[in-house]
Amino acid sequence: MTSVFVLHHTYGNSESETYKLLGVFSSDASAQSAILKYLRLPGFIDYPDGFEVTEYLIDEAQWIEGFGFDLLDDVEE
Repeated sequence: MTSVFVLHHTYGNSESETYKLLGVFSSDASAQSAILKYLRLPGFIDYPDGFEVTEYLIDEAQWIEGFGFDLLDDVEE
């Protein structure tokens, strides 16, 4: 496995946004299947556009700017 697919759901405005991490899946198809199940649940059915699936590579840094990121390769473990 070289990547995972993270499913999350957000709704609300910038002052009261709600974020839910719903799962980490081995494929986009699995994440899409989970969305279909969540859409049957109260709350999620009211915000069907709030789902997002993001692919993340395994063993790769995801934060790639700010906070001295350019120094990351110089940090010893």
